Parts: sequence; C-alpha cells; structure tokens
Amino acid sequence: MQDPPFWMWIVGFLLVLGPLVTLHELGHYLVGRLFGVKADAFSIGFGKELAGWTDKRGTRWKLSALPLGGYVQFAGDMSASSQPSQEWLSLPASERNQTFQAKPLWQRALIVAAGPATNLLVAVGIIAAFLMVYGKPVPADPAEENYVASFTEKSAAQAAGVHIGDRIIAIDGKAMTRWEEVKEQIALRPGTRMTFTLERGGERLTIPITTASSIARDEFGNESRIGLIGVMPRDVERKFEAVGPVEAVGMGFVECWQITRFMVTGIKQILVGDRSVKELGGPIKIAKFSGERLSLGWEQFVSFAALISLNLAFINLLPIPTLDGGHLAFYAAEAIRRKPASQRSQEWAYRTGIAFVLALMLFVTINDIASLPIFGG
Repeated sequence: MQDPPFWMWIVGFLLVLGPLVTLHELGHYLVGRLFGVKADAFSIGFGKELAGWTDKRGTRWKLSALPLGGYVQFAGDMSASSQPSQEWLSLPASERNQTFQAKPLWQRALIVAAGPATNLLVAVGIIAAFLMVYGKPVPADPAEENYVASFTEKSAAQAAGVHIGDRIIAIDGKAMTRWEEVKEQIALRPGTRMTFTLERGGERLTIPITTASSIARDEFGNESRIGLIGVMPRDVERKFEAVGPVEAVGMGFVECWQITRFMVTGIKQILVGDRSVKELGGPIKIAKFSGERLSLGWEQFVSFAALISLNLAFINLLPIPTLDGGHLAFYAAEAIRRKPASQRSQEWAYRTGIAFVLALMLFVTINDIASLPIFGG
C-alpha cells in the first residue's frame, strides 16, 4: 500500500495527541477544582500564547505555539517537586488554602493520578463503544476453537511433536479459549521456549516449543519482530453477539489490562536485549503511524487513538520523577514515612528525572529519524 502524504502525518499527529493530552490535563484540572485548588493556567501546547481568555475563577485558558502537549498550572505550584517554598509561605492564608501544596496528601495524590486515569478511561470508552456498535466476535461452536489444521514450512510446532488435530488448551499454564489469544501469546515471545498443553484423542499432553523469530510487515512496510510456531487453525464460523454498556466497559478494562501486560513484556524484552531498541517510538513514529491509520479510515484511526491514550496512561504512571508516577512514588513514601522527603532530595530527583526524560526523548527521536525510508530504515 502507498504511504500516506506527509500532511496526513501532521494532521493525524495533532488529532491524536492534541485531544488526548488536553483530556489528560483536564483530568488533573477537574479533580483539583473538586478539592478547591485554583488553577492559574490551562494551556494546550507550550511556548508563546497564541490566543486565550481568563475565566471568572482567574484561570487563564490558552492555546500556545508548540502543539506538542499541554499543562495545567495550579496556584502555588512554583517548583518542579511541588514543595512549599518561601514564596508560598508568604501568601495570605486565604490564597494559600487554594493552592496544591495546602491540600492533604490523599487529595494531592488523587489530583496527580487523575491525568493517567482519564487517559485510561478514554481507552476503555473507545473499546467499549466499538463493542456496543459491532458486538463481540464469538465462535458459532466454541468446541471447534484452537485446533491445529495444518503446518507451515519449517514449523517449530511440527518439529516439537505437535500433530494435526491437536487442540491447544493452554500456554505456560494459562488457559487459551480463543485462537486470537494463542496468536497473541506466541507473537509476543519470539525465540522463547514455551510450554503448550494440548488435547489429543481425549488425553492431555505437554510439549515445550521454542518459538521462531520472524519479521512481520504491515501494509505500510512497518516492521516488528514476532514469534511463530508454524501452525494454521481450523476454520471456525464466527458470529457477533450484542454487548450491553456494562459488559462493554468491563471488556474494555480487560482488554486494556491485556495490552498493558504486553507493553510491560515488550519493555522487559528491550531491557534484557531480547528485542531491538529500534522498536521504541517517539513523536515522529507516532506521527507516521497516525497518518497511516488515518489513511485507512476513522475506525482504524480511533482504535489507534485508544492505544496511544493507554500508552500515555502507562508512561505517565512510571515512577520517574517529573512524571505523574514520580510524584505518586514520593507521596507513597511520604505516607509510609509520615513525613515528606527533604526538599533538596526531591529537587535533585526531579532534575535527574528531567535529564532522563530529555535524553530518552532525544534517543527515540534519533531512532525515529533513522527508521524513516529516506534513511534506509
């Protein structure tokens, strides 16, 4: 398939990150407002203000020049670590009571957690909406699911002793009820020894299989390394069952949990060298994928937005100073110790966190550029 034009990268990127970051910051803002914290500014983008207005609560709502994120600035939030300063202590009591630092620990923690929680709810909401519109696919006869119908050339499963007609019922002790689950578990672990529980002739047997490592390419030529065992499933007739709102939301949370587990596994594989760092992506790769999904239609694009929203929630909850997870880690320590960490230690932690985040952003950006077709990626 032909790559989408560059302008579609830009439009897709803005349509994905703009609303998702705005909703993230809106989560912080709304919970802060619930607890009586005044917001001095709410900005979509960074840098010079292009347009804006001040509401009756004194919050400056503005659109800024660099559309690469956004922020909400709470009253009294004068340092990266959100610690009381001499300037804060000098505020009149009426003003100081409306600041972030004046609130009890549990309220500050909820305000910080509200951003990632909002991104999670957005992802769950999108998945739930698709389920309610289209229904959930189920096999007409569940008893026909997960049977091996044939092998590919150089099949790792066949070499390990799997037979045509075997039914895969578990992988590494986890029950498999759908073929999609089997594919996901195998694809996520290239070159990994896995234990398959099979059903053959009414008996159960266990066979270890080391997955093959293969490079998969999508319709735009994007590459990813996946695991394969070289089997084809039996054709199973499927139907779509209607899903109500409560069930759809529950299924949305389950799906987000599964995706998060895959993210954690992928990061572990990169850290130990089982997966290439080239699979990490930054703003350029997000823009590229956004444009590609947009070119395939709104359904593909909205599904991609759900994935990015979940990624934003996950990344922001990592215990890295400057990110929401770093603040929450300090709050957890404060709750355990019954007193906050020293202001000096927090300032050093946040400086280190900023340096780490900036270095990571530089690395993934260079990685993104190197992966572009013009550079042979």
